[in-house]
Amino acid sequence: MTFKIKSFSNPKLKDPILIEGLPGMGNVGKIAVDFMIEHMQAKKFLEISSHNFPNSVFVNEKNLVELPKIEMYYKNMNNKSIMFLAGDIQPTDEKSCYAFCEEILDVIEKYKAKEVITLGGIGLPENPKKPAVYKTGNDKRLIDKYRAKQVSTSLYGFVGPIIGVSGVLLGLSAERKIPAISFLAETFGHPNHLGIKGAREILDVLNKNLKLDLDLTELDAEISDMNEESESEKHFFKDIKQKIQPKADTTYIG
Repeated sequence: MTFKIKSFSNPKLKDPILIEGLPGMGNVGKIAVDFMIEHMQAKKFLEISSHNFPNSVFVNEKNLVELPKIEMYYKNMNNKSIMFLAGDIQPTDEKSCYAFCEEILDVIEKYKAKEVITLGGIGLPENPKKPAVYKTGNDKRLIDKYRAKQVSTSLYGFVGPIIGVSGVLLGLSAERKIPAISFLAETFGHPNHLGIKGAREILDVLNKNLKLDLDLTELDAEISDMNEESESEKHFFKDIKQKIQPKADTTYIG
């Protein structure tokens, strides 16, 4: 497995924490990490590309195509540094996923990372009004450290395996003795659904525990707009259904 790593800088980091959020169920992790990168004005320091990534290209805002890539950003805060792992894709097969995660762990070991946090979604048959957040990890002390009212204490018995980078990073971090935790928020399991509500709940947990000073009102406004659109769609389809239903005195057969 070969990965092409392009380095933009060699930042000085203090007790860094890695937060991963790549595409997955409801894109919950991606939404959360992209929000943090933008609002914390994190700086890109590394870019990863590979022939092991999905065989596709993306069309950018200039109407030009780009090969898929995954990027790493950093933000230095008062008493710690945070690294972000973000991108529009993630490795799709087992060998590529393991090789990619080992590559990421090589990078964060170089910077003496203290923790790994992975983010993702749990698909439900219906869109939850108030998504719960579940946590698991490879270190009990780290799991106990992160607390918030919307966080459940255990994932055991609720979901099956955690698939992809969000799961494999946890297991491989344990082999390198790096404490790691995952936050998974409930979201609607439809493939076209954007789990903004779940991402917002995860961001609230990280905001309080890591003291990120994030303003989440922008997300609240988007969620409010989505709820209004959803209610509008419900009324629209209800009206359509009423219009196409035959009346009680209808006698024809069609």
